[in-house]
Amino acid sequence: MSHESVAPVADPARAIHALERAVACAERGEADRPVVLLNPGDLAALSPADVRPHLDRVMMGEFAGDGLDSLLVTGALDSLLPEIKALVGFGDGEWRHKDVWKHTKQVVTQSVQRIEVRYSALFHDIGKVRTRSISPSGEVHFFGHAEVGARMFDKLERRERLFSSDPSLRDEVRFLVLHHLRASQYDGKWTDSAVRRFAKEIGPYLEDLLCLSRADITTKRPEKKRRGIAQIDELGERITTLAAEDAVQPLLPTGVGNEIMVAFKLPPSRLIGEIKRALEAAVDSGEIEGRLESSAYVEFVGQNKQRFGLPD
Repeated sequence: MSHESVAPVADPARAIHALERAVACAERGEADRPVVLLNPGDLAALSPADVRPHLDRVMMGEFAGDGLDSLLVTGALDSLLPEIKALVGFGDGEWRHKDVWKHTKQVVTQSVQRIEVRYSALFHDIGKVRTRSISPSGEVHFFGHAEVGARMFDKLERRERLFSSDPSLRDEVRFLVLHHLRASQYDGKWTDSAVRRFAKEIGPYLEDLLCLSRADITTKRPEKKRRGIAQIDELGERITTLAAEDAVQPLLPTGVGNEIMVAFKLPPSRLIGEIKRALEAAVDSGEIEGRLESSAYVEFVGQNKQRFGLPD
């Protein structure tokens, strides 16, 4: 008589049950079905098109944290998103660092209910598990966890293909995971050029990044939380103000191209446009102030002829 173990048969209905239970928890804060533990392979029997609608509802739920807990209890999280399962208990008072699972659930729940922000909140700290280090003084560090997290998200997506039908969402989530620390580095001392450069680099994802950064503040100290959110709000306001000013009065004065042509005896050509773009980049980087007289930019070009493609 054979005693070889037989692998359990994959049951997609059981997987759907687990996903629907998580949706009920996320949307109503309670489950209307008993816990049924998944077998390995149950979720694999479903296609991304079967899984994503349920997962979207979990992420967008008012009680998204409860929905994530339901995915954990049934084993769906381990099967579908082991990178998230790895956060459970990671930190939990150990090494003087907050529990990353609890933090992640809080960030998701207090994020604005936009699917891009919610998914970015879910994945934003997955790189911490692979980057934790302890300094000799006992401080905990996660150097490079945003970059590692973005690469882990790429690998996860290649495996699960959850966002294969929605590449714009996939690209934004990856971008926000990679850059989720950027806004929190603002300290009020950034120059206008630095603020402009930040806004330009973040581009169309700016508002969602600021929303994610606000949600990422989970300190239990009210005053610290208030200060953190106020700093991010200040950054957003400065970006808006500078954009309005730039729309009214461009960084480079009108006619600077003509002044450059006269000063360096240049004919109208593509080179003039390239010089102006290079000047704008110099203003963005803080090398020279914006909105000066044309003569200041002509002098700057003259001092850096090789850089601007001009003969010495």
